[in-house]
Amino acid sequence: MTNTLDSIDLHLLEILQSNGRITNLEMAERLGLSPTPVARRWKRLEDEGHIRGYTALVDRKLLGYSVTAYVRVRLRSNNWQRAEQFENAVALLKYVMDCSVVTGNADYLLRVVAKDLEDYERFVKHDLAVIDSVETIDSTIVLSQTIERSKLPF
Repeated sequence: MTNTLDSIDLHLLEILQSNGRITNLEMAERLGLSPTPVARRWKRLEDEGHIRGYTALVDRKLLGYSVTAYVRVRLRSNNWQRAEQFENAVALLKYVMDCSVVTGNADYLLRVVAKDLEDYERFVKHDLAVIDSVETIDSTIVLSQTIERSKLPF
């Protein structure tokens, strides 16, 4: 889809990634355009799905979520029924921040947050391991995060 975007569209997206609360007038000034064409471009980028939504970046540690884990999950058998069952069950688990289908020794890679290690253990034992399609769970606990980005490189 990015082949339909020109340099102004990409600059608009770059600015939004840094400041999702920017006004149309401020955006127009930054782009060197008048507000009306900027508003049209902005709306088109939303309508085409280039902009999926707006959110605030919240500090998880300040809210008590001090543990992040990457969890590799292998299913009992990787057929569409088990995959669908697993994906539907994981979608209901509030500690799961990301769920990706992956290649290699696991079928899925989850990014999970928890308040502490005891909270994480409870999550694994009482929420994740009880999903019928799960065969194995392998966790890696993050000790510290040296880079965290939310902006795509343009």
